[in-house]
Amino acid sequence: MIRPSALALYRAATGLLEPLAPSLLASRARKGKEDPARIAERLAKAPTPRPDGPLVWLHGASVGESLSILPLVERLRTERPEVAVLVTSGTTTSAALLAKRLPPGAIHQYVPVDAPGAARRFIARWKPSLAVFVESELWPNLLLEAKAAGTRLALVSAKLSDRSFASWQRRPDAARLLLSNFDLILAQDARAHERFEALGGKVTGEADLKFGAAPLPADETTLVAERARFTRPPLLIASTHPGEDEIVLDAIAGLPDRPSVVLAPRHVERGPAIVALAKARGLTASLRSQSREPADILVADTLGEMGLWFRLAGTSVIAGSLVPDIGGHNPLEAARLDCPAISGPFVDNWVSAFAGLEAADGVVMTSPKGLRDAIAADLADPGAAKARAARARSFVDARDAEARAGLSRILELVPKIAS
Repeated sequence: MIRPSALALYRAATGLLEPLAPSLLASRARKGKEDPARIAERLAKAPTPRPDGPLVWLHGASVGESLSILPLVERLRTERPEVAVLVTSGTTTSAALLAKRLPPGAIHQYVPVDAPGAARRFIARWKPSLAVFVESELWPNLLLEAKAAGTRLALVSAKLSDRSFASWQRRPDAARLLLSNFDLILAQDARAHERFEALGGKVTGEADLKFGAAPLPADETTLVAERARFTRPPLLIASTHPGEDEIVLDAIAGLPDRPSVVLAPRHVERGPAIVALAKARGLTASLRSQSREPADILVADTLGEMGLWFRLAGTSVIAGSLVPDIGGHNPLEAARLDCPAISGPFVDNWVSAFAGLEAADGVVMTSPKGLRDAIAADLADPGAAKARAARARSFVDARDAEARAGLSRILELVPKIAS
């Protein structure tokens, strides 16, 4: 098969540059951008053993995409336990997250650099029967090597930024060839659907894998006990990062009608520092892990209890969104549990979810300076806040059903290749 010149040039250029990959990766490791102990994975030279039998390979670039893969991994492990699951990602943060969240039996590796030799070694080693790529991960060498080896290909939650779309439009033959290799394309939304079809892809439907998860769990006994702690539903500040605690504590200190507050830091080891920040603002604070004494701020320095807090809260602030460079956190968890949500503006990792919630009038987006007023409005009119949560729940329920149907379409590819 004769490849379009753009792809031929790409493969030639990446082949010429491949000998430089080890030194470039070592340089990135010195800057903290690579795990120095796992650089062999980026070169497809790691000694990790491949399990026997059919294997499904799932790839998401970073944290947001990796999170969206988890429901599919869970269903594969539950419904097809005889099928091995390999998950790849490209960042150290996503690797750390997947180390905690992947179910038993699923393997994580760093995705290899997209050079001909590394791609060939990776496919030859893992021999995936099905490869599932999330969002916009169109790596030509990996895709073409996988297809040449007989791997079925799926592109899910597929999207293209304005810049990527314009770039592929300048290379229409290359785009058409790459997209023609996919057995299944599920677009993230209607705009993405149109863009992939304009580039020659055959889009089967729409599904965003950031949707489709079950509501976060909570222990019923703990729920009853914690509900008795509060005279009215508390304000939940969910998943704060350094720099955000000061913003939310200043907002809380300035509220005319101060509520009970549960502040759940993203990293629980920061609990004592948050207590100190609260006290510096004249607020009382206690750690959940150490005390049941009444306080203005309960710092939830315990793991795995966000489902509990969303069930108890009267309204919530979804942090990770109040300072740049974090990208926001999942607003769907609050919606599934009927908890009104407020968010800051920095939500790059969850743009489509927040856009849909905004269109449904199911979330309040505010600047850090406007946070106090947004919280005060929810506290003053809890009925309006609950109505907003109901709209968010309706939107998320519909998209969850759509995503679960998309997961089923992906799983339909597995029996055909695993028989």
